[in-house]
Amino acid sequence: MRNSYKTQQKDMIVDILRNQKGDFTIKSIYNELNCKVGLTTIYRIVNKLVEDEKIAKEIGKDNNTYYRYLTACDKDNHFYLKCNNCGELEHIDCDCINELSNHIIKEHDFEIDKNHIIINGLCNKCK
Repeated sequence: MRNSYKTQQKDMIVDILRNQKGDFTIKSIYNELNCKVGLTTIYRIVNKLVEDEKIAKEIGKDNNTYYRYLTACDKDNHFYLKCNNCGELEHIDCDCINELSNHIIKEHDFEIDKNHIIINGLCNKCK
C-alpha cells in the first residue's frame, strides 16, 4: 500500500509539471499541490526527473533554482532558445551544434551535454 501512495504522489507531481508553462520552482509545485505532498518528496522526484533528463534545471539571475519540463526529443543534436522576457523555450534541432560542440571539446578541453544547451536571448515577439 505504501508504494502505491508514493506512485500516486509522483503521478500528481508529474501531471502538474507537464502542464507548467515556463519555469517553475519547487515551492510553486508545493503550493499548487495545496501541500498534499511534502517538500522533501517533491525535491526527490524533481531531482530524479532532472537526472532522467525530463526536466532542465538552471540557476536564475536571482540565485533561485528554476526548473522546466522538457519535451521529448529523439535526436542528439538539439538545443533550446529561451526568451529572457516571456520565458518561452523553443526546441531546435540543428546539426550546426556539432561544430560548436567540437570546437569546445578541441579548443577548451571541455565536453558539453549536447542535450541540454540553453541559449538565452529575446524571441521575435519580445524584441
